Amino acid sequence: MTFHVENVDWQSGKDRLTQLREQVFVFEWQLPRDAEFDKDDLEAAHVLVCDEMLIPIATGRLTKSGEIGRIAVRREYRSSDVYQSLFAALLDIAKQQKLKTVRVNCELQSVEYHQKLGFKPSGPAFMEAGIPRQLMACPLRRFAQPDVTQMH
Repeated sequence: MTFHVENVDWQSGKDRLTQLREQVFVFEWQLPRDAEFDKDDLEAAHVLVCDEMLIPIATGRLTKSGEIGRIAVRREYRSSDVYQSLFAALLDIAKQQKLKTVRVNCELQSVEYHQKLGFKPSGPAFMEAGIPRQLMACPLRRFAQPDVTQMH
């Protein structure tokens, strides 16, 4: 399957980004809508992965502080090819921005898994949308695809 990967900002991609993230996070995962959208969306770099018909199937964002998150993939497209395309585009943006470190926000139960990939806890654990989470950091040059099932 061929994917179309597009870098967008919030202003130009808001409708498509919102629709996809609502479908995955609000309707499927039952997260509160106000926990899904925040001020970081305005300044973050966003990636949309679309199918052959240019229908959005996946998205993620990279904040100014280097946090990769809001990884939303439509259920029927959750494959390693889609995730690899999405993360490759996000990492390319991080390189263009000359970031040395990237971060992911994962559930507490996957901290050990991420540590094996070279991530280290960054700050204290916290609650987000009722879920205990940990911010994990990794040098960009050592980044390996995180456990996307434990990310938001």
